Amino acid sequence: MKKSLVALALTGTLAGASCGVHAQSSVSIYGTLDAGIANRSGPNTPTVVGKRDNNKLGFRGVEDLGSGLKALFQLEIRYEPDTGTIESNSRPLFQGQSRVGLQGDFGTVRLGRGLTAFQETSTGYEPWSGMPAVAGYQTDLQVAGYTSDPLSPAGNSLNRFSNAVFYNTPLIAGIFQLNVTVASKEANNNPAIIGRGTALAPQFPANSQAAVVPYSVSATATQGKFSAYAAYERNAVDTTLWSVGGWFKPIEPLKLMATYQKQDQEESVLINPETKGWVLGANYVLGAGLIRAGYGQKRPDNQFNDPGIAKTRQYSIGYDYNLSPRTYLYADATRKKAVTAFNFVSVGIHHNF
Repeated sequence: MKKSLVALALTGTLAGASCGVHAQSSVSIYGTLDAGIANRSGPNTPTVVGKRDNNKLGFRGVEDLGSGLKALFQLEIRYEPDTGTIESNSRPLFQGQSRVGLQGDFGTVRLGRGLTAFQETSTGYEPWSGMPAVAGYQTDLQVAGYTSDPLSPAGNSLNRFSNAVFYNTPLIAGIFQLNVTVASKEANNNPAIIGRGTALAPQFPANSQAAVVPYSVSATATQGKFSAYAAYERNAVDTTLWSVGGWFKPIEPLKLMATYQKQDQEESVLINPETKGWVLGANYVLGAGLIRAGYGQKRPDNQFNDPGIAKTRQYSIGYDYNLSPRTYLYADATRKKAVTAFNFVSVGIHHNF
């Protein structure tokens, strides 16, 4: 929700600094607070205060430059609700995104850090809408375990490009849109990646520029009760992933979803370089509630029948109950099985402001 008084004050400041240029400006403060109680089965797994969604504090601004041209920016800080600390010490302050750009009849161009075209598009075709909950699928099965940013330190976000240019076309014929992200091959304090190299001479040495230019492309088509996407991405160590998916609403309360993706790590992994994944999901609106359900599999190559490499299967179900347009209660349960299996349950509250 826009904080009107703060936005008005900031708008006045911007207008006063513009030396008489009568451009209209607006700044919004927004965010998410999500916290719950979660338990994962297994040894040494106590019940903890956790989260279903990322917690964020964001700042978004738009300035009308005239003739249909707008300047825009967006900054997002991510934090942990149970401690109040910044999310993961290895992540930047504006972990969620840090972008500035222009929008006009040509589309939208932004520079900085944010979700790649593939990662941002695919979240709309997953039953937990890309939320990183253990019950969700986007951060693992739906991306086949792929990472967009392997050259950042361990623990950093896996689905964003830094030092990047982002472009979104306008909606074409009211149906189609093309999204493109291109990043520099600038190393971000990366760990050494051995791949086809050795420990003494890793294929991608730490803090090196021995990488390819990462890029990501996605296209969507949405009309009425149907939507589909196709996407392709290459990261800085030349791992590629392609993905297709769609959703269909046979009746208004019901949304059915399906995605398929294939990851190829041939340039950085010596054995078992391919991983395939698929997810089936559904959302069903029932009064003030929303039922979420999904099933998915991820199957890595297993060229040598290694018992330590197993197909991953996951079943999940969740329920949201809306207390207001901005606040809902939720409950999730999932069972995930690979080499070992675990169960996960959580309940919590989610609030947007």
